[in-house]
Formats: sequence, structure tokens, C-alpha cells
Amino acid sequence: MVISYTDLVIKPYFEKPNFKLYHANSIDLLADIPENSVDMIFADPPYLLSNGGFTVHAGKMVSVNKGEWDVSNGLKKDFEFQLTWIEACHRVLKHGGTIWISGTYHSIYQCGFALQVKHFHILNDIAWFKPNASPNLSCRFFTASHETLIWARKDKKAKHKFNYDAMKNGHWPDDFLKKPNLQMRSVWAVYPPKSPEKIHGKHPTQKPIDLLVRIIMASTDKGDVVLDPFAGSSTTGLAAMLNDREFIGIDLEKKYLDLSIKRYNDLKKSLV
Repeated sequence: MVISYTDLVIKPYFEKPNFKLYHANSIDLLADIPENSVDMIFADPPYLLSNGGFTVHAGKMVSVNKGEWDVSNGLKKDFEFQLTWIEACHRVLKHGGTIWISGTYHSIYQCGFALQVKHFHILNDIAWFKPNASPNLSCRFFTASHETLIWARKDKKAKHKFNYDAMKNGHWPDDFLKKPNLQMRSVWAVYPPKSPEKIHGKHPTQKPIDLLVRIIMASTDKGDVVLDPFAGSSTTGLAAMLNDREFIGIDLEKKYLDLSIKRYNDLKKSLV
């Protein structure tokens, strides 16, 4: 299904066939997108953990601060934000459409509750295991080595897409937890973004393209519309492009949209 966005108030920041990026507040743009028009949404909302702390990256101590967009405004306002953008996503999804939300314990439980408040039907929670996770500096907690993915359907009574055979019989060489020709389970071993994925720079919460390829292959078909309301460096868009899906990405930060464009152009050249 090809949707016309010529009537949208906000015009694309970048537009190519089946690939559009918008510089906008996602809630504002979602309000302008036709109702029941999107097949799948992948969302990686702010983790809200930019609190002045530190973590380890590449063997060095670095700040966890990512920007003002990642600062918590307190429990009540944070939850209101989750409710607002999730409700906006609910409106644009088709009845059998699904949403994936990625997050850590700082935000994912709020998102899970907000999904239920807004009448989504939760299908699975996936543990994305990171085999080479950064160590814990304080040595007073378990080392955080996974993120949670929630997969939910808009309408409890509708039929959603799940490409069972592709998940069971697909080739997932880097996932040592996936056994050949057996059902895919809800724990996935996927390494963080590889060096070629960061050649132009990276987003602080950039996801590996292998993760998004799996999500898109699992829950959409060729030609489907995939939307990411917090697009960042557009890994979702590149995975959609690789699998012949239409992509709509939204982000507030021009520098990450510019990074997305560089990544798009590189991938486009490699596919010629």
C-alpha cells in the first residue's frame, strides 16, 4: 500500500521512493498521518536516564547523558509522555497492525503499562541479549546485558502478521541461541552495531541492523508501511529498505536525520 503524504502540514526533511524522513515532534506528525494506514511501528523512545551518571564504552568511562530529550521530568510526566505517543501510534496503525517498543528497565515497564491502558494486546516480550555488554562500574549490581522488546497488536480481536517459517528456518548466524530449524524463542543474542554501521558516526542508542531486520521480517510483508517515531540514525529505515518495505521516520534532531541520509545513500550505492 502506497500512502500519499502530499497533504501533510509538515513536509519531508528527506524523501526518496518508499523512504521518508520528517524533522518533527512525532506526536504532531502522527496526528497528521491518515488513520489505520501503518502496518508496523518500531519505537525506541527516550530511556530517560540522562542523570549525570557514568558507564563504560570501549574500555573508557563515559557520561550517560545523551541530551535534553533523554532527561526525566519525573514519574508522572514521564508516564504521561508514554501514554501520549502510544495513543498517537494506536490511531495510525491498521487494525491488525503491531508495535514493537525497545527499552531498558528505566522506561520499558511504563511503556508496557501504557500499551495496556491504550487497549493494545501484548503478544510477546523479547529479551535482546547483548553478548559483549559493558561491565558494571559500581560492582554492586548485576551487569546489564539485555534490553526488552515488547510486541503488541492494536486490536485484540484482529489477526496480526507473524512470518513463522521465516523465523524458524531463517539464517541467523550470529545468534548462538537460535537452533537450526527449531522455533525461534523469545531470547535473542544480537551483537551491538558493528563498525561499518557507525562509519559516519552513531546515535547514542543506535540499534544493530540485524535486530531490526529480524523484527521487520517477523511482522511485516513486502510493501508494508513501517514507521519509526523516534528514528535516530534510521536503522529501522535501512532494514525496511533491505526488505522492500516503505519507511516513515520521524526525529527531532537534525544531526541524526543528516546521519540517516548518509547511511541511506551508502546503502543505496551498495545495492546498485
